[in-house]
Amino acid sequence: MNVNDDPASEPPGSGTPAPPPAASGPAGPRLPPSGPPSGPPPAGAPWDLPISDAPLAFLDLEMTELDPANDQVIEICILRTRGGRVEDALETLVNPGTDVTFGTDVHGLGPASLVGAPSFASIADRVLALLDGAVPVAHAAYWDVTFLEAEFARIARPTTFPFFLDTLILARRALRAKSHSLAALTESLGLARGRAHRAGDDARVLSLLFDRLVHDLAPRTPRDLWHVRIAERHARPEIVARCQALAGTGEPAWVTYRPSHKPPHSFLAIFTQLRTDLDPPRVLGYSLPGRGRFDLRCDRILAIAPPPPKAEPVPP
Repeated sequence: MNVNDDPASEPPGSGTPAPPPAASGPAGPRLPPSGPPSGPPPAGAPWDLPISDAPLAFLDLEMTELDPANDQVIEICILRTRGGRVEDALETLVNPGTDVTFGTDVHGLGPASLVGAPSFASIADRVLALLDGAVPVAHAAYWDVTFLEAEFARIARPTTFPFFLDTLILARRALRAKSHSLAALTESLGLARGRAHRAGDDARVLSLLFDRLVHDLAPRTPRDLWHVRIAERHARPEIVARCQALAGTGEPAWVTYRPSHKPPHSFLAIFTQLRTDLDPPRVLGYSLPGRGRFDLRCDRILAIAPPPPKAEPVPP
């Protein structure tokens, strides 16, 4: 998706990309109300499955431009994976018809490229099948989801995808970078990308980025990742629960913490107290071996793990 690599698409503040313009007047489809849902994802599968067992649908779209009310999808890729293995996939150009204006050629696609490609209506059932029961994952995901909803509205099959994971938000929490666009992260992390601004290659590199973020954030479930926020003072309930379980026990834990505007660092820690009366909650304790005191915001804790095993002594 071409918005992925535009730094202007990474708004300040919450880290949730601003929603695309809503449709107005008879020219555009009637879009679902914009904005995130008021509550969390529904309980049960797929959101509460172990992250390695949950079906994930990596989604990338290419469009004629960036207004879902008037612009249309011209390429789509969905990779449905589980445990790092691709179980099913759709990668295709999409013919939007003749009454379309191409406002960008960043993807190298034009009317001639789409001759003979299927319409969105002809692949709609396939799209729904790939997303059914899976967690959608995209970069600057609100754009992809809103465009997808607009395409279903155009064919008189109104469909919403209210819950998804956004690797832009996850990356902004976990990684210090000059830019968190997909292109910049691909380069800085050394991920193999292929053709930029093409749905298939972008979806594949998106899955690699997601794997890196899962490694850094160590979630147990997709729901745990859904709770990752930027500038909302919202701590992941799973992190708060782990702090609560360790506080006052004297048991050491390996903590990865990312201070504001700094890269993450990991250290061995003892938690002495959890302050849930503060917003966001804070955990107090000391680091090992120096016993330096700390006061950590729980929303900036990336991961809590058992301490690394001690090195075995080398026999003489």
